[in-house]
Amino acid sequence: MKYPKSEQYDKQFLLENMMGPNALKILEELTEGIKLTSDMKILDLGCGKGLTSIFLAKEFGVQVYATDLWITAAENFERFKKLGLEDRIIPIHANALDLPYAENYFNAVISVDSYHYFGNTPEFMDTKLAPYIKPNGIIALAFPGFKKDYHNNLPSELLISWGAEDLDTFHSCKWWHELLSQSQTINIESISELKCMEEAWQDWLECDEEHAINDRASMNAGAGKYMNLIAIKAKKL
Repeated sequence: MKYPKSEQYDKQFLLENMMGPNALKILEELTEGIKLTSDMKILDLGCGKGLTSIFLAKEFGVQVYATDLWITAAENFERFKKLGLEDRIIPIHANALDLPYAENYFNAVISVDSYHYFGNTPEFMDTKLAPYIKPNGIIALAFPGFKKDYHNNLPSELLISWGAEDLDTFHSCKWWHELLSQSQTINIESISELKCMEEAWQDWLECDEEHAINDRASMNAGAGKYMNLIAIKAKKL
């Protein structure tokens, strides 16, 4: 698969700001077939250093609420301002479990490389996220997972870089379908594997960030054959 939009961005800038597998390639594939227009307000949940927010603002012209717990709003604002996007992207420092927004406010929520950390409980979607999305609003999520659940017998390749607790939030498409099927507020349109898995991981492993360096040993030992990038598309009822 080709990524013409993602490949326009400065590679060094991406390497300096990635916090997981290449979020731009993931987002480019995730948004295929999704109509985003300039009059929309988008919640970018777990945006990290704002790469996905930058992509959404530049490629679709939408108003983005770049929301993250670990990266401060001040840091992200400076990054957005340098790119001339301060009028398009509003940085917010907030916990996904306690979002500071009005109900039925967003036309869409997009989350890349982070939803598995906070959205892996039966109640999260209905009580913590869906209330802020307008009826018929778009939900598009993408994050790392497993081809199938290995938690009862984790392969040795995975345990080179990660402990069992590090992998607690990694699950299969089947697991996520069973979880989200319990929701009373959304209609699942698709849960699938992303084609960009290998490329997105390889880009991440090129980073000099400490977590990327740690991940190399397992991935170089063949852990990738167990890994997945999962895409979930749904609509708010």
